[in-house]
Amino acid sequence: MGAEDQRDDAARVDGVDTDEARLFAMARHLRAVNGAMNGLIHRFAGSQGLHATDVQALGAILDAPTPLTPGRLGKHLGLTSGSVTACLDRLEKAGHVRRVRDSADRRVVHLHYEPTARRAAAEHFRFLAEATRRAMERAGTQDTSAALRFLGLLGEEFAAGGPPAAAAAPTAPESPSAPVRPRA
Repeated sequence: MGAEDQRDDAARVDGVDTDEARLFAMARHLRAVNGAMNGLIHRFAGSQGLHATDVQALGAILDAPTPLTPGRLGKHLGLTSGSVTACLDRLEKAGHVRRVRDSADRRVVHLHYEPTARRAAAEHFRFLAEATRRAMERAGTQDTSAALRFLGLLGEEFAAGGPPAAAAAPTAPESPSAPVRPRA
């Protein structure tokens, strides 16, 4: 079966091409990519003595158009100030990040990704870059442009807000430590 046939089949449920089938196929593909990315992130974190959240912080620092402050990083990652401090302490100790005080306002700290650490990350994530390049070549310019546009729009939807707080944090099941006694 060719790649085009696989793409067509991915958008069908029981042979029917519907919006619901495309949504299901999209969710399945996003989960697969997310799983692969999580694997890369965890392996990089392990190789550097970091946590996966630390690698997410590195990505946020790398992607920011201007140097982030710890507060903006915490807001971006949804972390408390204490968690951000612990994360930055690990990143600084491992040589990935440098904290620099603002010359105009010494209370402000900017986060900078160290060049040597960038090289280590680039080496680890080279497979991702090469796989992306190969997929782009296979998809062609038009499909790649559409994918970029779609991913940008999806990112905007996420940035606009996630699920309501009640839906975001499910309640924990009752503690299994206390035995349940049948009623008489």
